[in-house]
Amino acid sequence: MTISVSLTVNGKAITADIDPRTLLSQLLRENLHLTGTHIGCDTGQCGACTVHMDGRAVKACNILAAQAEGTRVTTIEGISGANGELHPMQAAFREHHGLQCGFCTPGMIMNAIELAQKHPNASEETVRAELDGNLCRCTGYHNIVKAVIAGAAGMKG
Repeated sequence: MTISVSLTVNGKAITADIDPRTLLSQLLRENLHLTGTHIGCDTGQCGACTVHMDGRAVKACNILAAQAEGTRVTTIEGISGANGELHPMQAAFREHHGLQCGFCTPGMIMNAIELAQKHPNASEETVRAELDGNLCRCTGYHNIVKAVIAGAAGMKG
């Protein structure tokens, strides 16, 4: 049995026939080949699969694709500028070396963008608290926090 789901992904309307049990993360990676949405735990604990759904950061491994019907989904592939310029948060992660292996980075950036929108002048303490649902197994988060604060400043300008 398949169902049809229609949504907008990175500004493009898409329709897909999927198994009703398909997760949003599976739809993005397997059907749409948007592999920047990483799968780390399949339980919503690591945050590697974070995308924006109607402007809110969500963990795509916890949402059925059918639940995204009619929504606007933005993945890491959809945040750069029209000419390929990096989003201010991406640029800040690069400049402040807010990554090591890079596996958590797309989800971390997607969560950080929403964080910066909610708390444009966030303190280090607020950034650490807000990133609690995104795990990085490589760093001590110090450079990630610096990158988020710099990215938030870049998003204001």
